[in-house]
Amino acid sequence: MSEHAKILIVDDDPVLVKATTAVLESASYRVVAAYDGEEGLAKVASEMPDLIILDVIMPNKDGFVVCEELKGDPKYVDIPVIMLTSFAEKRGETSIPVSAGLTLEAEDYIDKPVKPDELLFRVARLLKKKGIG
Repeated sequence: MSEHAKILIVDDDPVLVKATTAVLESASYRVVAAYDGEEGLAKVASEMPDLIILDVIMPNKDGFVVCEELKGDPKYVDIPVIMLTSFAEKRGETSIPVSAGLTLEAEDYIDKPVKPDELLFRVARLLKKKGIG
């Protein structure tokens, strides 16, 4: 049933988006991409994905802000969010406080780089919890 699951990737790294799209499409997921937080929120509204893979460090709105907005909106609160980030290794390069991620209601948190099998496992697990796949 995974061929019906739509996944939104929100990340400002086009290479990562392309690679992650290839991994997800290999498992028959439909993939939509956005390249910053603002575009990501717009795509959530227009596409209503089944799951969101969300980078933390992005221009316009960072992933923490996007996740907080999604989880605060009754229309989107039930969409599982996987935070995918190199935040731990880039902590010194960003003004985002570490504490910003501690109060998030994201369903999962994965450090980059993530192995394809691990990403697919976590995506499938969250979709199954939602009753998809």
